[in-house]
Amino acid sequence: MSTEQGKYAVVRIYSSSNNTIVHATDPSGSSTLAISAAGQHVKADRLGGSPYGAMMAANTVAGALKKLGITSIKVRVRAPGGIKSRTPGQGAQAAIRALTRAGLRIIAIEDVTPIPTDGTRKPGGRRGRRF
Repeated sequence: MSTEQGKYAVVRIYSSSNNTIVHATDPSGSSTLAISAAGQHVKADRLGGSPYGAMMAANTVAGALKKLGITSIKVRVRAPGGIKSRTPGQGAQAAIRALTRAGLRIIAIEDVTPIPTDGTRKPGGRRGRRF
């Protein structure tokens, strides 16, 4: 939990088009230090994936990490992946920016989106989804 930079944590950001979840754990990932979702901070469901909601969630997690005395973080960004979208939602960048502005030092940013090697077919069939 400590390096030459001081105490650090791993912040996992799951960002889809509908929500952004910011989850801080210890380096092993076994215990949760703080967790917050964008959907907790906005009124309408459609705003869950917005950059504003992600920023609010990241600020909540950053405040909890500051109380614990953590100064450095490693960020792992994840999109839905698999047969779904492999690009993170619009809240991922806003969450990383909010963590930096809160005074946390980012050691590394890593993309951990699952990529299928050979899996199930995409839904919709051969001719795609018909309306």
